[in-house]
Amino acid sequence: MGAPPPEVSTPPDVPTTESDSVTNEKGITKPQYAENADHLESAPWDAVATKKLLRRIDLHLIPFLALLYLLSFLDRTNIGNARLDTLEADLGLDKSKNQYNDALAIFFPFYVAAEIPSNMAMKRWRPSIWIPSIMIAWGVCCTLMGVVHNYAGLMAARSALGVAEGGLFPGITYYITMWYRRHECGLRMAIFFSAATAAGAFGGLLARGIMEMRGVAGLSGWNWIFILEGILTIIIALFAFWAMYDYPATAKFLSPAEKQEVSNRLKLDRSSLADEFDMKYFWAALKDWKIWVHMFITIGVYTGLYSYALFLPTIVRDLGTYNAHTSQLMTVPPYVVACLFCIGAGWYADKKGQRGIFMIGFMCMAIVGLIMLIATQNPGVKYAGCFLLASGIYPNVPQGVAWNGNNIGGSLKRGVGIAMHVGFGNLGGTISAYLYLAKDGPRYYSGHGTLLGCQFMALCLSIFMTIYLRRENARRDREYKPPSEYTEEERYAEREKGDNATFFRYTI
Repeated sequence: MGAPPPEVSTPPDVPTTESDSVTNEKGITKPQYAENADHLESAPWDAVATKKLLRRIDLHLIPFLALLYLLSFLDRTNIGNARLDTLEADLGLDKSKNQYNDALAIFFPFYVAAEIPSNMAMKRWRPSIWIPSIMIAWGVCCTLMGVVHNYAGLMAARSALGVAEGGLFPGITYYITMWYRRHECGLRMAIFFSAATAAGAFGGLLARGIMEMRGVAGLSGWNWIFILEGILTIIIALFAFWAMYDYPATAKFLSPAEKQEVSNRLKLDRSSLADEFDMKYFWAALKDWKIWVHMFITIGVYTGLYSYALFLPTIVRDLGTYNAHTSQLMTVPPYVVACLFCIGAGWYADKKGQRGIFMIGFMCMAIVGLIMLIATQNPGVKYAGCFLLASGIYPNVPQGVAWNGNNIGGSLKRGVGIAMHVGFGNLGGTISAYLYLAKDGPRYYSGHGTLLGCQFMALCLSIFMTIYLRRENARRDREYKPPSEYTEEERYAEREKGDNATFFRYTI
């Protein structure tokens, strides 16, 4: 398929006027810096007014985005709760052939395949159309999972669900970077992703209640889990067509002055790097080795994430202390604690302007939790290990995507790089599907051991990236002048270099 032509209009998050811009032969709008060199720096916004503006944006965006991701994570992991009902028996799944695990795994290749095309499509079209549309698609798929009758039907429904859901997480992550400066994204992504921990907690409670509908319309409890949760997604998706905003420049809740201030802040933070649609930035992302290192960090983290989400109900049940109904409820507290760590870490990492050291600390916490699960058969100690494991894994998902996104220069390259990061990490879902097999219960040594290895790999790579980025920033500080001393003309001259521009500094 041929590359689409570059966009001729000014990018939506960098509005200009005829008096302070010109358009070159490539269709790229270039500010007239000679007449307006101090335009961006002279905006009359103090710290109090800026905080008020950010709170205004937060209230209009973040709660709804978190709700969307809660529904997404709920609809992909509710199969773990459905398993505690009679899903396997009703569908005739063969445990000796790991057919339940096949149904988990089939979701992820399709999910990953959809991510990069989806982010490019959202860049090309409007988020307020694209995101609600894919929501309706996955809501329908989830609902249809409630009426399947056999293994083949379940596999087909899970495949379709993967394609439909694939664009949401990388899409919303990319969307957040279009509204906030680099060191403001971490907290917002953490709040957004905390919906995943809320989905774990809420999903257990909701599944426990829905399972009481067994026998209604001749269906089992697990049928109703899929049907009702899918219908809920469709209803919210229809509302999302009206509730979602596209970009700061078109947001109706912002005044003209507020739109200009958001644009100015993003322009200064992103160093005036390229924002147009051009396939060369797609190839630049594919060739950036730093993104690939982040991808392997992410697969280590996400393998643990999906293993935990899909198998925690089974692990708690196999402690030997709880029945199926109580196990649903006992999965709630670890998610609540993980949610607090997720949001707290996002806030503090933004405040410090760092990511790597936080990820290293949380990986160590997850490793301790896994050692507790492996080293003892005491139910209390193992359950405590579940808390540490969740609190170590979940905060590193938004931390990791913010760290990677912060260090990719240029809009399209950043969108593709985030999709590569999240997509490769989600292959960990395929791995996780086969880590906790029925034959390995109740100790699950192979599953816990594999997660321990994944966390250790991610830990080593995170240490490497932290050291490398610190040294690279120091080198640029020695060899080039400080970023604040570059004129807008000088920045414009390097706009296509992305994070290789001499004025770009990495988030460590």
